[in-house]
This record gives sequence, structure tokens and C-alpha cells, in this order.
Amino acid sequence: MSPRSPSVNEELRRRSRERLLQATVDLVGERGYEATTLADIADRAGSARGLVSYYFPGKRQLLQSAVHRLMHRTLSAALAREPHTEDGQELLARAIDAILGLATDHPVLMRTHMAGILQAQGFVQCPEQQRLAQVLYETVRSYGSPDPATGYLLLRAQLMGTVFAQLLPGAPMPLARLRGELFQRYGLEWGLGLPPDEGPPPGDARHDFAGPPPRP
Repeated sequence: MSPRSPSVNEELRRRSRERLLQATVDLVGERGYEATTLADIADRAGSARGLVSYYFPGKRQLLQSAVHRLMHRTLSAALAREPHTEDGQELLARAIDAILGLATDHPVLMRTHMAGILQAQGFVQCPEQQRLAQVLYETVRSYGSPDPATGYLLLRAQLMGTVFAQLLPGAPMPLARLRGELFQRYGLEWGLGLPPDEGPPPGDARHDFAGPPPRP
């Protein structure tokens, strides 16, 4: 049997890493972080247990990469869905709704992710995070931000704060109110993106806000 080519080996490594990331999302969502071991993740992924340590320095880093992958995939799907659009306001609305929707659909996973970021390990820079950052940057640029680099950082901070407010144990904020605050900040109409079924919060004056900043 002839040896595999470098491109085949690279593809096999990519698929193995992807399986570990997906297994992490599934298991932490089902069992919680503490009850999920690296051995559990390797078993669910159908991988040798040593591969987890080969790709990731620890469970916390693995979890962050897994959540960043989920966020990237969810965000990309939301931006690309039909009807296709290049309207910057609609794209930003879709991005906000996609990230806030993750907190609704995966509360255990996202709460664990936020807790990890606030601990000593901090924010993990990984390929998955970089891909997510690029999509958010392009969304801010399409929206018309005069400084997309700063605009991306501000959007990221606001999304993280909003997700945290959704998931705060014992005192969560309603999704409609949080969405309304973000849409107000960016001058977005309530009907853009995927509005919640409950409608805008009382007193919402979404149609009175100014539009996005002028394009440079």
C-alpha cells in the first residue's frame, strides 16, 4: 500500500479535529462541563484518547474552540440564508440574532463558555475564533462602520455582555429587551433578522432611530 499524500493526511487531521469539537459541544450541552471528561469526548468522537491532548492543551481550551466553531457555523449560516442579501443592516441584524439564539438554544454550553472566559485562562486564540472574528469583522464592514476593526471589537463586547445577561443565573434578562437595546444601539428596525415571536418590548420606538453611520 502506498503512503498517503500530505493533503490526505491533512484532511484526516482536519476531520479528526472536527469530530472532537462536535463531540465537545454535544457532551457539554448534555452533561455539563464538570461531568464531561476528555476520555468521554474522545470516545464520542471515535478518536484515540491521545489525540485530544495532541490538538488541545486542555479541556477548557477545547471547549472554547468548540463553542467558537459552533458560533462561526451558526453565524455563517444565518448570513447566507435565503433570501440572499448584501444589505448591511439586515446582515448585522442576522448576526445579532444568530448569537443571541445560541444562548437560547444552548444555555448550558454558552454559560459554561462565558464562565471559562472570565476565569484565569481567559480568551483562547484559536483557528475557530479567528474564523468567527473574520465573519463578524466583515459584517461590521458591510454595515458601514467607518472603523471596522474597532467596530468589530465593540460588537464582540456587546454580544458577550448580552449573552451573559441572558444566562445570568437567577436574574436573566428577557431576550426581546436585550435584542431591542442592541438594535437601538445600531439603529436597526425591529423587523430585520429573525424577530422573536413575542414582538418588541413595550415602548419600543424602533422606527425613530437613525440608520447606520455613513460609509467612508
